[in-house]
Amino acid sequence: MREIIHFQCTECQRINYSGMKDKKKKPERLELKKYCPFCRKHLPHKEMKK
Repeated sequence: MREIIHFQCTECQRINYSGMKDKKKKPERLELKKYCPFCRKHLPHKEMKK
């Protein structure tokens, strides 16, 4: 079953993006390099804990 996850900027700690993931197949947390509109940079965004 796929669940909605949220991504948080590692620098400013704001929640900028959301996505979906199958938690049974990939239990580890994702980390993607995305654009943060508040920092105005491409920074790593980590999956938040619910």
